[in-house]
Amino acid sequence: MAASAQKQRYANISLGSSLKPSTNSSWLSPSGLYAFGFYELTNGYAVGVFIDGIPEKTVVWTANRDDPVFPRTANLLLTDDGRLILQQEDRDDINIASSDRPVVSASMLDNGNFVLYDSSRSMTWQSFDYPTDTLLPGQRLPAGEDLVSSASKTNPARGIFRLVMQTDGNLVQYPVEISEPSYAYYVSGTWGKGNNVSLNLDNNGHFYLSDGSSIVSNLTPGQYRTRTIYLVRIDVDGIFRLYSRSLDRQGNWTKEWSSTEDKCVPKGVCPVNSFCSMADGDTRCECLPGFSLVIPGNWSLGCERNFSMESCKDKEQNASYRMRSLENTLWEDTNYDIIKDMKTKEDCENACLEDCNCAAALFKDGICRKQKLPLRYGRRLQGDSNVALVKVSTRSSFTQGVPNNSDNEIKKERHLDIFIIGISLVALAALILAISWVYVHRKHVGTYMISNDKNVEMIDDVGLRAFTYAELVQATNEFEEELGRGASGTVYKGILSNYKIIVAVKRLEKELAGMREFQTEMKVIGKTYHRNLVRLLGYCFEGSNWLLVYEYMSNGSLADILFNPESRPCWEERIRISLDIARGILYLHEECETRIIHCDIKPQNILMDERRCAKISDFGLAKLLMLDQTYTDTGIRGTRGYTAPEWHRNLPVTVKADVYSFGVVLLEIICCRRSVDQRLSENEAILEEWVYNCYAAGELNKLVGCEEVDTRTLDRMIKIAIWCIQDEPSMRPSMKNVLLMLDGTLDIPVPPCPYSFQSSI
Repeated sequence: MAASAQKQRYANISLGSSLKPSTNSSWLSPSGLYAFGFYELTNGYAVGVFIDGIPEKTVVWTANRDDPVFPRTANLLLTDDGRLILQQEDRDDINIASSDRPVVSASMLDNGNFVLYDSSRSMTWQSFDYPTDTLLPGQRLPAGEDLVSSASKTNPARGIFRLVMQTDGNLVQYPVEISEPSYAYYVSGTWGKGNNVSLNLDNNGHFYLSDGSSIVSNLTPGQYRTRTIYLVRIDVDGIFRLYSRSLDRQGNWTKEWSSTEDKCVPKGVCPVNSFCSMADGDTRCECLPGFSLVIPGNWSLGCERNFSMESCKDKEQNASYRMRSLENTLWEDTNYDIIKDMKTKEDCENACLEDCNCAAALFKDGICRKQKLPLRYGRRLQGDSNVALVKVSTRSSFTQGVPNNSDNEIKKERHLDIFIIGISLVALAALILAISWVYVHRKHVGTYMISNDKNVEMIDDVGLRAFTYAELVQATNEFEEELGRGASGTVYKGILSNYKIIVAVKRLEKELAGMREFQTEMKVIGKTYHRNLVRLLGYCFEGSNWLLVYEYMSNGSLADILFNPESRPCWEERIRISLDIARGILYLHEECETRIIHCDIKPQNILMDERRCAKISDFGLAKLLMLDQTYTDTGIRGTRGYTAPEWHRNLPVTVKADVYSFGVVLLEIICCRRSVDQRLSENEAILEEWVYNCYAAGELNKLVGCEEVDTRTLDRMIKIAIWCIQDEPSMRPSMKNVLLMLDGTLDIPVPPCPYSFQSSI
């Protein structure tokens, strides 16, 4: 909490009241024990409820949890129409709380509940109905609701563990986004007790499950103490605990009860390809044998092999490996093959060595279960007979994940082979495309016409408006004003006569648009909605006329403002644009209904609205992933200069391809120049190489010239970009971690030199 903040007790908060981080920062409860308002984070301020009447300001509820950080200039306002909103400069208002009935006042209650009231003083909204990671006395967790741990002790965003009050009466803990019984790591054992069981805590620390009429299960007996407060929280480590604290100033939080005393029990406490063990009462994560941290010193991305695997085409490849044993370890069993009646552990080792797809095997009681990577939820458990057998290289000269010289020579030869094959394939593809182009233009047949019935069947489920071709001809004044051209068509400015709304109409070219591309545009973009994605409003599908209608972006593309000296954004705006783009990509990768690889992230596909908020557009090249897929094999997509190396190496393409493209775009945003500029000297023509050379030489000032920028922020953004453009996809961070690094929540280690740069340095 800011030291200069002024605080007052408010029994009744009237419409029009407001808070700011640096002045009147919070509304106190009548006793002064609880407060609602701004509390300080390492990189800004969050809005929430916290215990203010004790020296350690303990947060118990956070608003807008998925994006909780706000600047010092933010303003929290209870509007005249009864909405609680957060206002920021150059940003849309964020709705913190609202009601379906007219609101006339609000209060911060002495039980820690922040509420909105209507004119009859009836409660219309309360924070108790939307718990984050904590329950307070008098608050209940109803059936179907959950608590989710925080990302870290200093970041209140959603973490990786959750506590679920299931509708079968069972209280269960899972890793986030998994609800299968086999993944549970705490179970109350109260299934079958009805679908109305809730988790409750009273003022005496009595923690129990109730069906509304009787107690189903007592988790703690409770104990009456004067001047004592209680809370239940699912902690960052995945364990939920009951705490008490005396209200005396010299008091401390004391653990009264916990779901387990073994800190290795929560599944995911150690990341992929690592296992958890206890040391001196605390957890210790260790990488598998033959594995190293993806980012040295940072466990967030887990571990990866510190050697290169041979191709399965090499029949003698098993001679390059041996097996290492990890006794007394438990793992998630995601086997692709089970071999029974194995007499010895050595038999299981040999079975894995002889199978080039086998990365590890789990051996127990004569059963051998072959596994692929990653291995998850590993932990030591003394007395368990399960043995993990891990395939490692027979070479011994590996340090910090860097192979020895002989391995480098092998990699160079392999890269040369891949390059020759790639050139041959490109030449063959060009020949096929040329023949196809001639064939299509000679035929002049209506290849792309489909019936209206198919049109309705395809579009029904996305709620988009159907336009006639005549309407869009009129709206665009016969396609008079061209806004731009893309890989899949031309975009025109239009005005909808009925609504006087300016739109962008994208006319798909027959030569480029096929059924699959159109369905991708319609079904996927129609179902996505995020403030950093351009929204699709409607479509036209008449014969060979295929058109899409988007919201209009009045400030053109990022390329228009970034590479134009007259409209170049200031340093603060460039940081904001970077965050906008990262949030949009994160939504595509992790948050929308169908996971999407955009495949063509570049400044031309990032559009700017009237407030210069960046929005990602053009999903015409998107490659979709089903929920159980992690990669796709496809032809090269995207734009030269922004495509990840794996596109050219015939390797599986994952969401990390977009991370690479984002890294290139981030460098362009930092330096306000294109990634390739042949007008510059040989040393500066390729942006990525020039940036790394300047970074390695400690000359970052060259990247921004005479412009005044915050040097610490510049250093942070450069390091993020270099991590994003690593040649090895597993070395690149996820977009979630990119966003955490951009806003300063996650520490950034020193990035290595990308492999492709090493020959030129």
